[in-house]
Amino acid sequence: MELAAQTWPDLGSYFETESLALVPVGSTEQHGPHLPEGTDHIIAESLARAAATQSGFLCTPTVNVGVSPHHRQFHGTMWVDAPVFRDYMESLVSNLTYHGIDRVVFVNAHGGNVPHLREVGRRLHDSGEAYAIEWMWDESIPTLVSELFEQNGPHGGPKETAMIQHLAGELVREDRFEEAYEGGTRFPSDDTHQNGARTFYDCVDNSENGVFGDQRDATAEKGEQLFEAASEQLCELCRWLNEQRFEDLVAKPHV
Repeated sequence: MELAAQTWPDLGSYFETESLALVPVGSTEQHGPHLPEGTDHIIAESLARAAATQSGFLCTPTVNVGVSPHHRQFHGTMWVDAPVFRDYMESLVSNLTYHGIDRVVFVNAHGGNVPHLREVGRRLHDSGEAYAIEWMWDESIPTLVSELFEQNGPHGGPKETAMIQHLAGELVREDRFEEAYEGGTRFPSDDTHQNGARTFYDCVDNSENGVFGDQRDATAEKGEQLFEAASEQLCELCRWLNEQRFEDLVAKPHV
């Protein structure tokens, strides 16, 4: 069920019996010369909608701009500062709790959002207002990702390329795959750390075109496999979370 497509009386019926919501969260940022800037929010929204359709749980509108200042050197990248993002996401969940939601799954597709969504979840958990957890799609199916691609990469690589080929193939510039590979960086790289210290802050420090990994073996068929497997994992997570007693999810009392 998509919140934005329902009337308020219909939503009232949902809140009478259910207390879980999916909140898709992505970014609007560069993904190399071959993928659209909306890659992350397209993936997040598609997965959240699919899971909501399959499970019957509520899906909110998508948060399309996340924490992406590390991609700022590339044209068109949008971002909000981390403290603003955290406060916004906490306020968004508090809005849902007003209507009766007490557990939330952040359906996330942008690595830069992860620590901040975890912090939001921590705040809500400690206050007892809600139980909100961050779910990153590729981390739910690591074995499949490794099996499908010889040279994976965390950004603009084959897994994201294949997903967008499946979800919005018309937005993929397949004629630029070779350019993306030649101007990108293999992953992992030995140039990112020095004596145990992480030595970079921005993506452009390690990749001149913003790409990590080899997208040349990505296909829409592989993207469909990824999407179906991740959707199944998300549905299972929602069902598990729905079955938990809220008292068991919130912070425990001091010993």
